[in-house]
Amino acid sequence: MTSVVQRGARDPARRATANADRSPLRLSPLGFGASQGGNLYRATSDEQFAAAVDTAWAGGIRYFDTAPHYGLGLSERRLGAALRSRPRGEYVVSTKVGRLLVPSPETAHQRDPEGFDVPADHRRVWDFSRDGVRRSLEASLRRTGLDRIDVVYLHDPDEHWEQAAYEAIPALVELREQGVIGAVGAGMNQSAMLARFVAETDVDVVMCAGRYTLLEQGALTDLLPVAQARRVGVVIAGVYNSGLLARDVPTTDAVYDYRQAPAEVIDQARRIARVCQTYGVTLPQAALAFVRRHPAVVSTVVGIRDEAQATETLRRSDVDVPDQLWAALYDEGLLDVQS
Repeated sequence: MTSVVQRGARDPARRATANADRSPLRLSPLGFGASQGGNLYRATSDEQFAAAVDTAWAGGIRYFDTAPHYGLGLSERRLGAALRSRPRGEYVVSTKVGRLLVPSPETAHQRDPEGFDVPADHRRVWDFSRDGVRRSLEASLRRTGLDRIDVVYLHDPDEHWEQAAYEAIPALVELREQGVIGAVGAGMNQSAMLARFVAETDVDVVMCAGRYTLLEQGALTDLLPVAQARRVGVVIAGVYNSGLLARDVPTTDAVYDYRQAPAEVIDQARRIARVCQTYGVTLPQAALAFVRRHPAVVSTVVGIRDEAQATETLRRSDVDVPDQLWAALYDEGLLDVQS
């Protein structure tokens, strides 16, 4: 296992010229989101998660995303175990830094308050310092059992721009140059700050959750143009907007952005679904196909819990969606761009 204990000075965040001196990332078009392997919302067994990875692998998925935040390290441990017998050069793993896991024996008898069905035996501490980034990555390497991490994202640095840009990014750049990690990035539920990371720092790839979907395309005005211009890859997560677009017809209790969806948002999703039906595709099939069309998008990560979800995700992603659908949605005022 590679250690990341070296220390040394580093210049502030910088921007490499089009990343021309580095090998391109090789991400499978469809990625496996492992948050549910951390018992997101409800418990998942080791066997269920392992079967999900097996099914995804058999279907050609070679990009797997996790984070310490997901189940207080449980997702990282399970993903590492599920991938251990596979050739290391054949898959890409990303994890995240910014939340250190600190032992919390006084709350170990409680359940995690942040949506994961695990004991609250650790607490999350925000830390985008140089030392915090290295400590977080060391812990992730131990939990996964991997010798290196291919992509490391800053995780939700919304309130921490200065430290994230001027301490965390340079620390990750140094680790990239040492070969400990393969690529540097940031992952957020907003697009504006991601666009700033692309424009002002030395990132290779960013993960944008929920801001470029079939339902909303805010990233079209900030992130996607600058990413395309600077040849920085964009990974799209949250393609179903927290589940609203995951069913053929959204229900009245649908979730949007991790909370109950407003009635007007549900109505918009249903209008999109009706147009999709006229072209013989379902709402989730169209949701997956839409985001893949933008030239800046290098992969789409979908959360997968078990074998059934892996099978359904693969099936949805394999559907040919007619180009006429996008024009029809645009004409109905349901898309911001005529894709």
